[in-house]
Amino acid sequence: MDIARRLARAGGITATEWRVLGGVLDEPHSVAEIARRMGMTRQGVQRVADQLVDRGLAEYRPNPAHRRAKLLACTEAGHWAIRRIALVQRPWADRIGAQIAADELNETLTTIRRLLSTLDADEAAPALAGARQAPRTVTQIARREWRRRHSSSTWWRPSAGEA
Repeated sequence: MDIARRLARAGGITATEWRVLGGVLDEPHSVAEIARRMGMTRQGVQRVADQLVDRGLAEYRPNPAHRRAKLLACTEAGHWAIRRIALVQRPWADRIGAQIAADELNETLTTIRRLLSTLDADEAAPALAGARQAPRTVTQIARREWRRRHSSSTWWRPSAGEA
């Protein structure tokens, strides 16, 4: 998202670093926990966490629940980076919000919450016995569509005049 990149620059970090750092502002979490909460891969969060630690914006702490999975915690420098972002984010959000009526924003929020609840319930529901799983990635969708279009067709067979 372009606006996230622009806002993050105010804090001297990337949008992805902002996202990961935001996940540990209140309390430290393991990389795996951050990845689950943010919908990111563990490896992606690990890479960003290492960058944040190298730059002094975060630090690893011992995890009493797991010896090898350290906790990522925001440092004072990380908090300052987030504060600098907030100084530009707040006026931007106010400017955008002023262009949309409060009742429209509330209706949108209600719809988004309902959509998230529906998605969570669907994800938690056991898969139907014998039902094929719906494709989850663009590649899977494209492959399924290609197979659907070409499985029963004769597009690949030469016509009578070409044989």
